[in-house]
Amino acid sequence: MLPTGVPLAHLGPSVLLLVLLLPPTPAFFPNIWSLLAAPGSVTHQDLTEEAVLNVTLQLFLERPPPGRQPVRWEDFQGRTLLADDLFASYFGPGFSSRRFRAALGEVSRANAAQDFLPTSRNNPDLHFDAERLGPGRTRLVGALREALVAARAQDYTLARQSLGAALHALQDFYSHSNWLELGQRQPHPHLLWPRQGLGDLAGVEDPTCSDCQELSCPGNLLGSTLLTSGYFGSSPPKPPGKCSHGGRFDRSSSQPPRGGINKDSTDPGFSPHHTLHLPAAEVALVASVQALSLLRSRLGDGAFSRLLDISPAASLSFVLDTTGSMGEEIRAAKIQARHIVEQRRGGPMEPARYVLVPFHDPGFGPVFTTTDPDSFWQQLNEIHALGGGDEPEMCLSALELALLHTPPLSDIFVFTDASPKDAFLTEKVESLARERRCRVTFLVTEDPSRSHGRARREALSPLRFEPYEVVALASGGEVIFTKDQHIRDVAAVVGDSMADLVTLPLEPPVVVPGRPLLFSVDGLLRRVTIRVHGDVRSFWIRNPAGVSQGQEEGQGSLGHTRRFGQFWTVTVNDPPEAGTWEIRVLAEGTARVRVQAQTSLDFLFHFGTPIEEGPHPGLYPLTQPVAGLRMQLLVEVTGLDPRSSPGEPLPRFSHVVLRGLPQGAELGRVPLEPRGAPQRGLLTAALPPALLSPSRPFSLELAGRDGAGRRLLRAAPQPCTVVPVLLELSGPPSLLAPGSQVPLSLRIASFSGPQDLDLRTSVTSSFALTSNLSRVRLQQNESAWGRLWLEVPASAAADSVVLVTVTATGREAGPVPPTHAFLRLLVLASAPQEQLAAPAHSSGPVLTRASPTLRPSPLVTPGRAGGGLAGNPRWGTVGAVLLLLGLAS
Repeated sequence: MLPTGVPLAHLGPSVLLLVLLLPPTPAFFPNIWSLLAAPGSVTHQDLTEEAVLNVTLQLFLERPPPGRQPVRWEDFQGRTLLADDLFASYFGPGFSSRRFRAALGEVSRANAAQDFLPTSRNNPDLHFDAERLGPGRTRLVGALREALVAARAQDYTLARQSLGAALHALQDFYSHSNWLELGQRQPHPHLLWPRQGLGDLAGVEDPTCSDCQELSCPGNLLGSTLLTSGYFGSSPPKPPGKCSHGGRFDRSSSQPPRGGINKDSTDPGFSPHHTLHLPAAEVALVASVQALSLLRSRLGDGAFSRLLDISPAASLSFVLDTTGSMGEEIRAAKIQARHIVEQRRGGPMEPARYVLVPFHDPGFGPVFTTTDPDSFWQQLNEIHALGGGDEPEMCLSALELALLHTPPLSDIFVFTDASPKDAFLTEKVESLARERRCRVTFLVTEDPSRSHGRARREALSPLRFEPYEVVALASGGEVIFTKDQHIRDVAAVVGDSMADLVTLPLEPPVVVPGRPLLFSVDGLLRRVTIRVHGDVRSFWIRNPAGVSQGQEEGQGSLGHTRRFGQFWTVTVNDPPEAGTWEIRVLAEGTARVRVQAQTSLDFLFHFGTPIEEGPHPGLYPLTQPVAGLRMQLLVEVTGLDPRSSPGEPLPRFSHVVLRGLPQGAELGRVPLEPRGAPQRGLLTAALPPALLSPSRPFSLELAGRDGAGRRLLRAAPQPCTVVPVLLELSGPPSLLAPGSQVPLSLRIASFSGPQDLDLRTSVTSSFALTSNLSRVRLQQNESAWGRLWLEVPASAAADSVVLVTVTATGREAGPVPPTHAFLRLLVLASAPQEQLAAPAHSSGPVLTRASPTLRPSPLVTPGRAGGGLAGNPRWGTVGAVLLLLGLAS
């Protein structure tokens, strides 16, 4: 839809291309759950995801893939734009968009959370309410600046949260102000340019609305040319003659002049100006694409791609014990790193980021991060086994540091021959690994028979490696014990894991004497690999056709077997026989089995609880279920590329299976309900409270059928836990400044019964943290609020990440583990305005010194017949985390 009275020639090439490509679409409510209240509406997550996909397509169009045919705009015109489709076109068939969709989910959930979080939902500056148009623009540009600074500091989690908040405010401007009612059908030309005026703004004495007693109020604006927005609730109070936001939950709309002007939905009960919802969504989508394109121009394509994980490749993270006995292990890590770097350099699977954290006793760190493989190799090559030599070591402290700097959905490899000296960090690191969704694998060369090597200050418990087992189980990783002479070969699991293999569920999940281990293979799996290690005497494998193979090395009837001490790998011949496979293990002690395979079909998931009251009904996102709350499981299936098997039905998952851990007993099966077009793979399930107990971790499995009707089974890479209370930890609206004191807010809520809790706080070393809340007693459906003060030292390094942790522990002994909430913060450079502000003569946003160049950004949006925005409810993908047992704001 073209702006009223503006000739095509005056729009400029970028805007013209956007407008011509944008089809009619039905902001905006937060997410998919909102559509139950107002079907056919566009949500904040719809707008955010659509904008990101369009800018990603533009990046692919402008940067042809090396060694492949360029992506053509014509291939996407008039089609539903899908992340899997984009990745298949650019990187080639079979390359996963899982990390990209997870990053996109972080942005879109951060956007939607602005309507739910206590620190943001009622702040008019964050929603352009109450005629706070100038302060609203200041907060909008500030959030974009924070996203830019965080991305340049390589803290992409914080950058995505700031970007989501900025896009929320930007989209709200077009729904909450009268910009559309003034006849405008293009984004405000100065909204991102603080040195330019917003136009003629209504003053406090200027009446803007007339009284309207109906739900729909299309003519209640007084016809003024002044820019205004509606008041909501009682803070701030609505002056006489001013417009309300409107809707059934806005108390100000019952005070004359009644009614309102918001365009959030298609339902007049929520949105008095519902008839303008469609054009408001169109303009907000164009504005979102322009803001993302501006951010891309400031960051450059490389950093912008890392911000949104526009790559199928994982990161490579090593945590290395550097004490004197670790020479062979360090050499093994170097060999594997060198192999990965050389094999993948310049290709789609070249690691997106490299992380290295050394440790010994009593020290650990510093962390080294880079995107340059040569710098990583140089840093790794400078590490040698020196000094120390006694056990235990500071392993978990180093692992915590690695988790802070490793992107979500990554693998972390820990090389050590010692138990942890800092075992008190076990529960915190376990929760952090679950929050980051990183898989941790420990390669331990502990050998009690060695007479040389490590000395021990005291007799050590045979259970001293139990913290590694706990962290590995929580993260979906494993602990592999081996010896020095085999570590180079066993370390090949690093390269295998970097191939993005999925772990196939075993039944039962652990070796039980006398029982076979069963796993299911389908026609979409390739490179099936079976690992067996531990106190194993023998094992054999049988496929669905009855063909079997033992543990003998070499090529067998089912695959090729290699053995390194008590570690075996069996690489199954491709294509593997579809059906149920069986493994039998005869062991004298602990034996471990893991089956992995390569496939494009996988899934992301997160949890949420419905919020049905208030002006913005939707789904409050959670990383883990909270006891006593209604829980919805939201699933996004990846790898559903309809072009890979044209004419064949897409795979379909019909239900989710919950299994108790560690024994794997089935707790229940819950149907999965599809949402939107089948090729998007969006599913929901209502989880019965009886299946969710805080004392019992569980695993998730999706079960269904492929296009030919054969059985499909996929498992979540990490187990899930139910937390007894909700913790919300929220921080300042801006980045930290050295030498400042920053207030933080804490909310604890119980929904399942009485709770008597001790609260502990911790923060990154050299920072001071105080709290006014150390113990709290709650009854069911009660909340308590606390205040924390963070002291930022004047010596704090710019761009350093600060982790604040709050732990709630029940005072009564029991099986329920503590609940953790994490808040990531970033220290700002010492002179942020000098670094980021535009020069006085520039009309550009306050982002960098360079003047902006908005690149042409074609919007390819689904049409009505193809399941467009109005008929295609969907939500953001999962990935790394907005809410952990509450909030990481």
